[in-house]
Amino acid sequence: MNDAEARVLNAIDDAETVSLLAETVRVPSVTGTDAESDLQHRFARLLTEAGMDVDVWKLDLADLTGRPGFPGAEAPRTEGYGVAAVTAGEGPPALALQGHVDVVPTGDLAKWEGSDPFAARIDGDVLHGRGACDMKAGLVANLAVARAINRAGVRLARPLAVHCVISEEDGGLGAFATLARGHTAEAAVITEPTSGTIITANAGALTFRLEIAGRAAHGATRYEGVNAIEVFWPVFEAIRRLEAERNRDVHGLFQGNPMPYPIEIGTVRAGDWASTVPDLLVAEGRLGVRLGEDPAAARAAFEQAVAEVAHPWLRTNPPVVTWPGGQFASGRLPAGHELLGQVRRAVADTTGGEPAESAAPYGSDLRLYAAGGIPTLHYGPGDVRYAHAPREQVRLSELREVTRALALLAVRRCGVL
Repeated sequence: MNDAEARVLNAIDDAETVSLLAETVRVPSVTGTDAESDLQHRFARLLTEAGMDVDVWKLDLADLTGRPGFPGAEAPRTEGYGVAAVTAGEGPPALALQGHVDVVPTGDLAKWEGSDPFAARIDGDVLHGRGACDMKAGLVANLAVARAINRAGVRLARPLAVHCVISEEDGGLGAFATLARGHTAEAAVITEPTSGTIITANAGALTFRLEIAGRAAHGATRYEGVNAIEVFWPVFEAIRRLEAERNRDVHGLFQGNPMPYPIEIGTVRAGDWASTVPDLLVAEGRLGVRLGEDPAAARAAFEQAVAEVAHPWLRTNPPVVTWPGGQFASGRLPAGHELLGQVRRAVADTTGGEPAESAAPYGSDLRLYAAGGIPTLHYGPGDVRYAHAPREQVRLSELREVTRALALLAVRRCGVL
């Protein structure tokens, strides 16, 4: 490890990083809320204080939603902001560190210990709270890297970029807007939680909506009606069969994962009166997209499986399938790209271990950066099994380890004057 690398690592303030993570978790930046915008402006100020040139802009939502490749959205929103920062240096950034500020809703507050998902409760080595691992720990690690380089007085030969984006949870509008703005890099690391592994590929995920028609009748003469809930069941069984079929032969990167391409129904709504046969059921869910699969092909396979359900009522009243919300294609770091080895070496030189390569069954901004010609992978603090759950948490020791590895990676990729 050379002098510049050692100076940057020594400039990382672990206590400050933990304090910032707690402050960040306490901001309830649920996708589409005002708090999401507030956090973007806060990070813009912090990145400016870290000596970076910061671009903050209000997203033109009408323009973005009309562009080819728009990734979809689910949360209602009236505004959004982009934040992209770069250090001084020649040419395009050699590396971008990216993270999203938005978090999913909390769910039932009674399920949270202490009943406050945004308390940022610390218990020993663990910080609890909504967004702790998905992905405010990664977001804070990115800022800590920029701060350490600035405090160490190290001048990078090539720029380092930090991208803070919104709306990752419902499709990727923020990343889409950042790339459309012209912010780029030779490579990118998205600091999503990876449990110590390096994620070089993501499956995709497409949000679907199913409408199943029934025929209303009084509950006392239910035989005169057709219950949409009952009709939905063979459709659900067909979806489960399709899921099994799509998970038979999977890529080797998913080794050990029992189901890389899940299909799940997340919401079901039917009926409007207790004594009326329900005449409409609406179900929404997500369809896993296989690595390298055209999302249009995945949609077609799902629609065909639903259309072929053998039920006499459905033959004359076919289910209606639409595709609202997030539309995550799959994405992958090009095979053999140097970024994988560079991250591995940075981790080995800071922790003594060498992380394994793997793939994730969920969609992320990775596929947008990859589609934009930026080789990208995931490496960040946290365990995705705690994401979106009332037990969400992150180990602070893992935050420290990841921050140090990313700092070393940034100095090595960008070079020193």
